[in-house]
Amino acid sequence: MVTYFTSATLKFLGELAAHNERDWFRANKDRYVADVQKPALQFVADFAPKLARISEHLVADPRPSGGSLFRIYRDTRFSKDKTPYKTHLAMRFGHEAGLGVHAPGLYLHVEPGASYAGVGLWRPETALARRIREAIVDDPAAWKKAAYGAAFQSKWSPDGESLARPPQGFAADHPYIDDLKRKDFIAGTHLEDKLVTSDHLLTEYAAMCKTASPFMAFLTRAVGLAF
Repeated sequence: MVTYFTSATLKFLGELAAHNERDWFRANKDRYVADVQKPALQFVADFAPKLARISEHLVADPRPSGGSLFRIYRDTRFSKDKTPYKTHLAMRFGHEAGLGVHAPGLYLHVEPGASYAGVGLWRPETALARRIREAIVDDPAAWKKAAYGAAFQSKWSPDGESLARPPQGFAADHPYIDDLKRKDFIAGTHLEDKLVTSDHLLTEYAAMCKTASPFMAFLTRAVGLAF
């Protein structure tokens, strides 16, 4: 059992939120590396064999750049918010096929008081969203089992944004119309700081992801990928 994230991790992120400036970050970068980046990369490496038992097509990549760990630096080019750093750490375990953040995947977000785990497809492109909707219509029993099974619902809740109206070509009275209206086919759950800083985070996170296997399998296959 290993403790990855500690009170020092949360303290750094909290202080970064209060001092989101380049000078402060440069002066505290050693803390970032020691308390945030290194334990996150170790978590990714240690999650890899557990992830392989969930799906051999999802990837846990512990490289410090270009891997599962998101950069701490914000892209401010098209944002009114010019603060340079994210005030959380985030990891994504995406599909080997690529597609970036819009591909099927698992997500872990660490932030003081707001840590979060997520599964599914965030904002898939129009063609992929349609394929998911068609899969739900074609096999509603399989969707019910995947998204409304007792084990899945005990850990995960629907999340993300939805359309205001039914998508074109889909009946407004369909029994799963709320799911058909989704823009984001994701589910999530809040993680307490106590769990995030415990020595059983890895085990608990892997178990949670395992319960999401039917949901992930349905969505992944619906967009034409192997799970």
